[in-house]
Amino acid sequence: MIPTAGLTNPTVRALVTAINDGDRTAFLDLLTADATLTDDGSQRNLEEWIDREIFTVHGHLDVETQPADGLALMARYRNDTWGEMRTAWAFAVVGGRISRLETGQA
Repeated sequence: MIPTAGLTNPTVRALVTAINDGDRTAFLDLLTADATLTDDGSQRNLEEWIDREIFTVHGHLDVETQPADGLALMARYRNDTWGEMRTAWAFAVVGGRISRLETGQA
C-alpha cells in the first residue's frame, strides 16, 4: 500500500485524506463548482453519492498503485455498506481543484 503522504498529486492526496478522515467539508472544498462524478460509468449526483457511499458509511481508501502524475489510483475501498472491494479512481484537476471524479470496481 502507498501511504497517503506518498501520493504524488497534492489535490488527490488531500481528497484521499478527506475521505479517510471523514471530512465532508474538506472533500467538497477540493471540488470545482461544476464537478462531476461517475460510478461504474454512470453519472451520479455528486453530493448524494458521497453521502451514501463515503461519509455516512465510514468510507476508507487504501491506495495500492498510482501513475507518476497521481491522477489515477487503484485502491482497496471499504465502507459499512459494501465491505471492501478493489476500485479504480481517476481525477481531472483544474487549478488545484477536482473537476471530474470517476470511480468503479476494478
